[in-house]
Amino acid sequence: MTTMTHDIRAVTPSSRLVPGLVFALLSAMSFASSGTLAKGLLASGWSPAAAVTARILVAALVLAVPGLIALDGRWGLLRRNLKLVVAYGVVAVAGCQFAYFVAIQHLQVGVALLIEYAAPVVVIGYLWFRYGQRPGSLTRAGTVVTLVGLALVLDLLSGADLHLGGMLWASLAMAGAAVYFILSAQEGSGLPPIVLAAGGMVVGSVALLTLGAFGLLEMRWNTDPAVYAGTEVPWWWAVLALGVVAAAIAYTTGIAATRRLGSRLASFVALLEVLFAMLYAWLVLGEQPQPVQVLGGLLVLTGVVLVKLGEPRTT
Repeated sequence: MTTMTHDIRAVTPSSRLVPGLVFALLSAMSFASSGTLAKGLLASGWSPAAAVTARILVAALVLAVPGLIALDGRWGLLRRNLKLVVAYGVVAVAGCQFAYFVAIQHLQVGVALLIEYAAPVVVIGYLWFRYGQRPGSLTRAGTVVTLVGLALVLDLLSGADLHLGGMLWASLAMAGAAVYFILSAQEGSGLPPIVLAAGGMVVGSVALLTLGAFGLLEMRWNTDPAVYAGTEVPWWWAVLALGVVAAAIAYTTGIAATRRLGSRLASFVALLEVLFAMLYAWLVLGEQPQPVQVLGGLLVLTGVVLVKLGEPRTT
């Protein structure tokens, strides 16, 4: 299987590691803006389903032409990977984003994102169960340190009042994020990253619009301005930013990073998104992190380093 060979190869060579980390950093910075941008729309009266659909539709339009150019008429390649594209669009794009947008209605952006980004633990468990890739001591240590860091950022030790429903939706987003990393690592599919991203956006858009047409999702939106840091901006500005930055750029660079780093390492590097999201939410929404949460963020970074050091050294 492609994922197995991709994830148990020798330590990532610098020719793949450096660009992989650059792509992962760009992806994390782009993804991190989604919660802050969406919260402005949700506060103005948009429903989560409408915000997600607008985000994915814009991304699909932006990626359509570049995706067709990259496909270069190889429709057979797309047909052979139809199941991959559909699963990616329904679960990793539409499902994950919808669950996250519902979660941030009840939780702070940083808290919801931290629950979602416990996904690396799920990825490790999947690779272990499915392919027998038992994590090494450093990887296990990195996982423990990361979980402790997540607990601190969630401020669980102080008995913080966390919305149960919000946590459940964030957990669903976590499952979708795990699927995102696992499917993005399918390098042997032959699909260029931008083709997989574009196809996923199209499938996700169709799925959400279909559910909305049958009344299964509430598609509530308006043209009221969104407010960020006390400043009103046109609704279409927020939608464009969501679609171009937090979706089109984020998913394309994320796939490129995962194919270079493997689903395990990429999923841990992506935890940097949490720190960027907390920074954005602090600067734009006034959701200031507590000192204990900053300490938790540093532990998350430490966990990423340990996981990198614990990568398998032999194929």
